[in-house]
Amino acid sequence: MPSCDAAEEIVVGRGAVEQTRPNEDETAIPLTLEEATACGDRLRENLGQALRGKPEVVGRAIEVLIAGGHLLLEDVPGVGKTTLAQAIARSIHGAFRRVQFTSDLLPVDVIGASLPESAEGRPTGSFAFHPGPVFANVLLADEINRASPKVQSALLEAMAERSVTVEGTTHVLPRPFFVVATQNPLDHHGTHPLPESQLDRFLVRRGIGYPDAAHEAAVLRDDPAATALLALEPVVTTAEVVALQDVAGTVKFDEALVAYLLAIVHETRSHERVRVGVSPRGAIALRRAAQARALLDGRDYCIPEDVRDLVVDVLAHRLRIDSRTQPDPGGEESAWILREILDQTPVPL
Repeated sequence: MPSCDAAEEIVVGRGAVEQTRPNEDETAIPLTLEEATACGDRLRENLGQALRGKPEVVGRAIEVLIAGGHLLLEDVPGVGKTTLAQAIARSIHGAFRRVQFTSDLLPVDVIGASLPESAEGRPTGSFAFHPGPVFANVLLADEINRASPKVQSALLEAMAERSVTVEGTTHVLPRPFFVVATQNPLDHHGTHPLPESQLDRFLVRRGIGYPDAAHEAAVLRDDPAATALLALEPVVTTAEVVALQDVAGTVKFDEALVAYLLAIVHETRSHERVRVGVSPRGAIALRRAAQARALLDGRDYCIPEDVRDLVVDVLAHRLRIDSRTQPDPGGEESAWILREILDQTPVPL
């Protein structure tokens, strides 16, 4: 397959945008279960070259992509959040845009705007829509909590509906459309915490963490973000990613698993320390993630472990902890509550 074009830096409004290739919307191609699993294996191996020693993070990112969701990476600077987003875009030969969210960013800097046209230096009286960086296959929303709530909300329609509406006209985004947003949980000066409705649009929120000593030594020697990342070749097409998403939606989810998942969700709504439990949208997100996980494991059916292993990453950021307890900005108490619920919920055989 051809490699991605060299990245170039351009500026859209107040947002720094990084582009890897022209935007395309490819139609899905039929994939068998074996072919779909092989695509997932190639993605896992390719991303592992750029993000060393983090197979669980790589696997979770691929699961979110295949489930048709979006990923929120919350961790300290320098652990590979941007590298992971870039590696995904290069691995699927997709259009990649990077927007550095800042306090002076405007919604039009993200979604685009209708601008007056001119001919030979004179206005024609007509307007043309100029797409913003949201028109991409992979959008990196870097430090998303540094932008104003108005800008954050500009992404809501795009993330939920895969389209944006400007002056009454709806513009459809390409498939696949995958948002990877980042934020630093330790730096709160000049930031705007994501509202609950925005958090709920992310299928998974998780950190990356520091590498272990052996892998960090390898990173120091090889500097994969400057070497392996730039050398990554595409291993699947965007059409194959769309096909993976379609196949994942057909993975069997037995009625016993439906009851198991709902038992977990219902417990979050009645737990004494939870003010607001998981919504039906959160339950659907967990089912979709479990289906993607099963597909990557080469199965056309889900098992209880698919649900259990994803509960914390998919549901923790959807819980609202009772205000009488300590604040839970990093989701530690939410994760503890969910593990407690898992331990008390019978697993179907």
